Amino acid sequence: MSQYTVKVMVESAFAEQVAERGLEEQAKKVLTAERVAPGSELSVMVTDDKTIQDLNRRFRNIDEPTDVLSFGLGDGPAFATPPGSGNQAGEVVISFPTALRQAQEAGHDVKQELLHLLTHGVLHILGYDHEAPDDARKMHAKEEVLLEGWRH
Repeated sequence: MSQYTVKVMVESAFAEQVAERGLEEQAKKVLTAERVAPGSELSVMVTDDKTIQDLNRRFRNIDEPTDVLSFGLGDGPAFATPPGSGNQAGEVVISFPTALRQAQEAGHDVKQELLHLLTHGVLHILGYDHEAPDDARKMHAKEEVLLEGWRH
């Protein structure tokens, strides 16, 4: 049994194009590499541009779609969880249409792009950022290590 619970939810329109198990495995790989407390839980949602645009507008005041949003649940006040449930690490929301466009522009498959966006989102939850050039280099280097083996 894994030391983490990762719940992957994919909108039905994209279900045939998204490898849920691959996303789950990659999320667990990141959590393990970053030594996140065992028993932690993470949610991953793959959705459309409209939904992610709405979330981006509501939570970041940016009224446009984006590729990935991260919501770290450990940042604010604790909320009630059912007895026996793990520590809620957060939620990563990925726009499939944006991931597909970015994959096509970069010349790789959408699976690779989804894994990259997921890794990027989880690292944000864990405190990584890319606002300053030094921080961006550190985050990018960490992403490269964590995505090793998935790249062609």
